[in-house]
Amino acid sequence: MNHSEKLDELAAALSKAQAVMTGALKDSANPFFKSKYADLESVWQACRKALTDNGLSVVQYGSTAWQQEADSAIRAGTPVLVTRLLHSSGQWIEGNFPIRAKDDTPQAEGSGITYARRYGLAAMVGVYQTDDDAEAAQGRPAQPQSDPSVEFVATYVAAFRDRLAKRNDPGVLQVHEDLQAEGQDKYSSVWQKLGPGERSAIKDAIDRARGSKGKF
Repeated sequence: MNHSEKLDELAAALSKAQAVMTGALKDSANPFFKSKYADLESVWQACRKALTDNGLSVVQYGSTAWQQEADSAIRAGTPVLVTRLLHSSGQWIEGNFPIRAKDDTPQAEGSGITYARRYGLAAMVGVYQTDDDAEAAQGRPAQPQSDPSVEFVATYVAAFRDRLAKRNDPGVLQVHEDLQAEGQDKYSSVWQKLGPGERSAIKDAIDRARGSKGKF
């Protein structure tokens, strides 16, 4: 961990901010593992106002651990997410969180970066949050996976897209529930074929169909 020469003003400001921060709500759902977790937005919502009101801000960026510090388990050359907490006085403190993904695909790398951003932010400012989707970044399946046919996956992908295009929220919910009944491995295969925007739209449609956000 690195920091500015002085930390007195930053420490005082952070102490005030933490006094009013709320916990990060587990308001997102992982359809693969049927679990709840606090996403990046939830962590930000828990701390943003408290930080801003006390002259604090956060910067996060990717880097590489060039050397291994004596008290760090991060090896040199490891991709890391740097989280820097800044104070209006110019004082700062920063720490690294390793970025790990199951493979070199953009999706897996994006999952690893988002995972690191959530944990880096929460740890830096002291927000308590739980994360049940860590398995996604590590690539460990919830149960043994089968290999759904190409036709099966294509059918459900087309069904989701058709209902989204028609703005048919109950229809999206029905496809979701039908696919869940087929098993988590098949749901995962279909989900991976959908784009990030489509996934978000599906979640929103299910929330609207159920009439209560957070039950997806």
